[in-house]
Amino acid sequence: METSYELFARRGVRDVGVDEIIARSGVAKATFYRHFPSKEALVLAYMDRWYRTRHDAIEDAIARSHTPDDALLAAFTVLDDWFRRGTAEVSTFLHVMIEMGPEHPLGRAAMGHLAAIRRRLAALAEAAGLDDPEGFAWSFHILTKGAMVAAIEGDRLAATRARGLARILIDLHRPDWAERASRGQAQMHDVGR
Repeated sequence: METSYELFARRGVRDVGVDEIIARSGVAKATFYRHFPSKEALVLAYMDRWYRTRHDAIEDAIARSHTPDDALLAAFTVLDDWFRRGTAEVSTFLHVMIEMGPEHPLGRAAMGHLAAIRRRLAALAEAAGLDDPEGFAWSFHILTKGAMVAAIEGDRLAATRARGLARILIDLHRPDWAERASRGQAQMHDVGR
């Protein structure tokens, strides 16, 4: 599992074969197949481990948050830490979806984990009193995925930049945002007279 975790994170799922995993890990072929009847089973276990590790880290950060807004932004603190250690593992689900496609069982599993993350974000948005929690969760996910791509491109501040945009997104989803924006435009119009 450790060997496959490292190889899949660095090179993707398709590029790594079972024989290489067995050779690098030093386990017997029979031992490998006793635990994982197929490469797909190993990849699913890898993805489940990836999800649990990230989920637990984000939940810990949420638990340390002092406000509902901080709870929503906790993911970016965790992402920033992961990006500083290296981006390869961070974008695992995106890699699997791109490599395998959304119709492949592994692609569907990746999308299932991402949907679970969005449901958690929507629950946090609802607890923060935001409008359209589900829409917020989708938009928030766009920011996190964009931060992952930017980090892969070499932007060391990707999580920090995305966190700043997430603060704006939170404000846009506040129930009184349209009213405040309308008042601001009216004030600007009055100033222009």
